[in-house]
Amino acid sequence: MKDYEETTAFLGQWGCFQQIVFFLLCASTVPNGFSAFSVIFLADIPEHHCQIPDVNLSETWMAAAIPTHLVHGEPQKSRCSRYKISVIRNYSNEGFTPGREVNLTDIEEEPCMQGWMYSQAIYQSTLVSEFDLVCSQQWKQPFTSSVYFLGVLCGSFFSGQLSDRFGRKPVLFMTMMVQTIFTFVQIFSPSWEAFAVLSFIVGLGQISNYVAAFVLGTEILTGPVRVLYSSLGVCIFFAFGYMLLPLIAFYIRTWRMLLIALSVPGLIYIPLWWYIPESPRWLISQGKVEAAEAILRKAARKNRITAPEVIFKQSEDEDNIFEPKERHNVLDLIATSNIRRTTLILFLVWMTLSMGYFGLSLNTSRLHGDPYLNCFISAAIEVPAYVISWLALRYFPRRMSASASMMLGGVAMYSITLVPQDMPSVSMALEMVGKFGIAIGTALMFPYTGELYPTVIRNTAVGACAMVSRIGSTIAPYLIHLNAYQKNLPHILLGTLCALSAMVTIFLPESFRQPLPETIDQMLKRERLKCICFSKEECLHEDIKTASEIVEEAWM
Repeated sequence: MKDYEETTAFLGQWGCFQQIVFFLLCASTVPNGFSAFSVIFLADIPEHHCQIPDVNLSETWMAAAIPTHLVHGEPQKSRCSRYKISVIRNYSNEGFTPGREVNLTDIEEEPCMQGWMYSQAIYQSTLVSEFDLVCSQQWKQPFTSSVYFLGVLCGSFFSGQLSDRFGRKPVLFMTMMVQTIFTFVQIFSPSWEAFAVLSFIVGLGQISNYVAAFVLGTEILTGPVRVLYSSLGVCIFFAFGYMLLPLIAFYIRTWRMLLIALSVPGLIYIPLWWYIPESPRWLISQGKVEAAEAILRKAARKNRITAPEVIFKQSEDEDNIFEPKERHNVLDLIATSNIRRTTLILFLVWMTLSMGYFGLSLNTSRLHGDPYLNCFISAAIEVPAYVISWLALRYFPRRMSASASMMLGGVAMYSITLVPQDMPSVSMALEMVGKFGIAIGTALMFPYTGELYPTVIRNTAVGACAMVSRIGSTIAPYLIHLNAYQKNLPHILLGTLCALSAMVTIFLPESFRQPLPETIDQMLKRERLKCICFSKEECLHEDIKTASEIVEEAWM
């Protein structure tokens, strides 16, 4: 059989069929922008202090009941302690003035026995204010995000193998359903524990939906349109959902009502089942040639093109490639030393990018200024990042582009450590620059990874990398809390990881302007390619094509 893209070239690259697939699959990623970052507003920590009981304290003693501590050299009202009520009540009854006749530092402190008072200046209610996730229970606040990403981790692993086994389309819609239904069910959570369990299930569907949509579009679309889809299309629509989140949250400031608003859009995608086809590439890899031809003939009718009488012709000297092949699994990602090296490098890069991307995104509510505006800027900065990643994928080698973007993120993180404390706006700007570089790298790695692995294990490979990356996103909420020990520690760690990932990326194979491998053997041939030769005499292996042949074949 000829190369798949050569065989299906009669369809063209941007007909009605491709346009429908492109925009519908892109639109399916909008709810992922809601889901991935909703915790920024659902579980943000409002300003709070201990509840002061009504024990006839004077106004001056009521105002002085909360001690002031130094945090990073700045005075801050305590959130987890108060002066002992029985002591300050006696001082109040005797008419003493705090700070003048009584030295406040000599008064014993006690924990918040009657609970906390939460400011409603920004939020009317969050998970933190409803379930008191502060002080001794504050570990639950970052763990809320971590539980969600643990679900994403598991979903990345299982959805990849399920998608390779049962098809891209069924897994895409199944995970979209899981994400929508359980986001709505979270509204009825009676406790933090119930909410956390449901968050895990929502996470199972979130990345599974994204990866399935990404791979499905990558396998259906061809040429420059595939590059546009994988590097710009899905990413821009994801960012669009991300940008809508702070706008919706600005007007809905109770966490339960916010969840309702974020779950309803998922119902819109039910009719898409009848418009989004299964991947013909996957059907062929499973020996279902007739089903693949039926999809391509229907696509030809939509594009007003006459399809050949026989689309997939088998050569006499070829093995029976239309028969179902042996089953592949995640162990194929470490089958040989070359594939194993590629996989391990990608695991490190994906984990670093995910840790940086989600760590900086979740940190927007802690930055200087309005949390809604900060979140919107953090989302909007992704749009130019994705445009640049698309241009890089079209015109520049993958390794150079990915390495440069991660190095930009690392330099920005290190630069933050040099900014004085009285210049928070500069720190915020540098953090956005770091997010910009990391967003470029994240957008590049999805198509780059998909190009490195063959069709038979492509979804498993992308799913496995996404799974490993969720180790980084699971750690991310705790990474930003390390500033409690040393203010710049999160930025130093993240900058170091970005720099390391940028350096090891140069050891990956280059896939720029090369056709997608269909089998593991084709991947191994490209793994052995040390460089693209510009004449047959320069090639070290007789099975290596010249650069002009590779470019011509990739863009047919």
